[in-house]
Amino acid sequence: MGIHEQTQELSARAAPLMSRPDGTPYAATYDGDTLLLQAADAEESPSRWRLTRQSGQLKLEWTDTHSGMPDTAELLAALEASFTSCPDQHRLNLLAPVGQADELLRSGVLLRGENDQLVACTELFWQQPRIWLASPQPYAFPSFYVFSQGRRHPLRPPKPAGIVYQRHIPWLDRTLSFQAVNIEYDLERFSRWMNDPIVAQTWREKGNLLKHRTYLEGIAADPHVIGLIGCLDDEAFGYFEVYWAKEDRIAPFYDADDFDRGWHVLIGEPHFRGKPFVTAWLPSISHYLFLDDCRTRRIVIEPRSDNYKMIRNLTKCGYANLKEFDFPHKRAMLGMLLRERFFAERLWVPRDAAATSLSATPF
Repeated sequence: MGIHEQTQELSARAAPLMSRPDGTPYAATYDGDTLLLQAADAEESPSRWRLTRQSGQLKLEWTDTHSGMPDTAELLAALEASFTSCPDQHRLNLLAPVGQADELLRSGVLLRGENDQLVACTELFWQQPRIWLASPQPYAFPSFYVFSQGRRHPLRPPKPAGIVYQRHIPWLDRTLSFQAVNIEYDLERFSRWMNDPIVAQTWREKGNLLKHRTYLEGIAADPHVIGLIGCLDDEAFGYFEVYWAKEDRIAPFYDADDFDRGWHVLIGEPHFRGKPFVTAWLPSISHYLFLDDCRTRRIVIEPRSDNYKMIRNLTKCGYANLKEFDFPHKRAMLGMLLRERFFAERLWVPRDAAATSLSATPF
């Protein structure tokens, strides 16, 4: 079935994909092979694009010729909608007037192909922080080395506040976000999660509000760790700790690079546990960490070696099982995800979800 037939079948019942390039919300829907992009709160009619597949290659054409030319945010939204609709495709040919071509070529959003054809490559596009990060930095934080607890490592940038990452999940038709912990706002919920029997079995942090306030204040004061709340459509479902591995307890157990990252997770709301949600948040936390600093080449994780379900999920999302080792408090498995593998294999959509993503979206 071609794109035209797929989209005709689904356009009547599928919800729009939400995109937020450069902080500008767009809703993307299809009518046949026509992509309609509507900026949030815009009174004018949606702009029109056409996505087709010819000889196995995607072509995205801007057809709204009566309205001048698309701005950069609209172009980025159109590219995200196209690649999301066709997760098996590596690249597309772009036929559109581009006002910021030099800037987009320098950043890797676009390439020049044969006959000066503008081309977008999915492996490069999904490394663009401006699509998914709420406040992307225009440059990497400068390298300046310091010592903490006897370890030499780069000085880390200031911690973020508010939403740090947003991504529409087509197979859930919901927007996933990570936002920095606000202790006053999140403490009660965090404490309830820590006292959940399933969470407590792994985290071993049961206690009262005072204990959990002290815990979160310790995270806030630690330069190498950031506490995040995971949300789906603003409904909080879990807590994530992301860290710089060079300063972490994991560093002695492997050859940690200066910009390696790692993470821990708890899913506090029982109705958000299960495969459809894991396939949303697990690739997304990996994606966030790779976008947060372009120098991050590896992400590590150390679940209990007998947590077979978690290890299986990590494997499906590209993490290699390197070895088992002993922490003072547990026997752990060292898992590692390479940046090159994540983007080359398009692991933001896990393999078992990629086959169903088209049937869950209007694309």
